[in-house]
Amino acid sequence: MIQQIIILLLFIAAALYVGRLVYKSFTAKSGCAKGCGACSTIDFNKIDKQVKAAAGK
Repeated sequence: MIQQIIILLLFIAAALYVGRLVYKSFTAKSGCAKGCGACSTIDFNKIDKQVKAAAGK
């Protein structure tokens, strides 16, 4: 009986761990959809200047 309780507790802990990983993978971090931080390094003014320069050629 005690072995079954230990196995059940381990299974519940593993299910919670996997659930937490899945939850974290779908939640956005600091407004970025990917959560890697690359979105904060995008300089929209620089991109706008490059687009205007390319259109002017």
